[in-house]
Amino acid sequence: MSRDIQLKERWEFLVEKLSNQFADGEKLDLDAIIYLIGVQELGQLHNTYKKDHKLDLMHIAICKLLEPYGFYEFDFVDDDGWPHYKVKAQLPHLKAGEQSILMKEAIVNYFVETTYID
Repeated sequence: MSRDIQLKERWEFLVEKLSNQFADGEKLDLDAIIYLIGVQELGQLHNTYKKDHKLDLMHIAICKLLEPYGFYEFDFVDDDGWPHYKVKAQLPHLKAGEQSILMKEAIVNYFVETTYID
């Protein structure tokens, strides 16, 4: 099976599973899944967040997701429990579709590593 087909199948399975668990079956989009990862990584699951904190949560998720690709490195956790990352390499200029594929691949890999999916 080609890598693209496997990624597509895993992505669709993951979206369905997360949507059923967190959105009563309403299909979650890429940003919503990134937000969920940010909340998971912060570990403060039962808080409600204002808009600026939601963006910070998405940033945490993106750093975590792109860490295995060598773009970010975990640095420290601050006194409020928020993880911080430092930039190791600048992201290459990618077209929107290429960005989407990279993020989907990173998200699938994240959930495989956490054993949420196979």
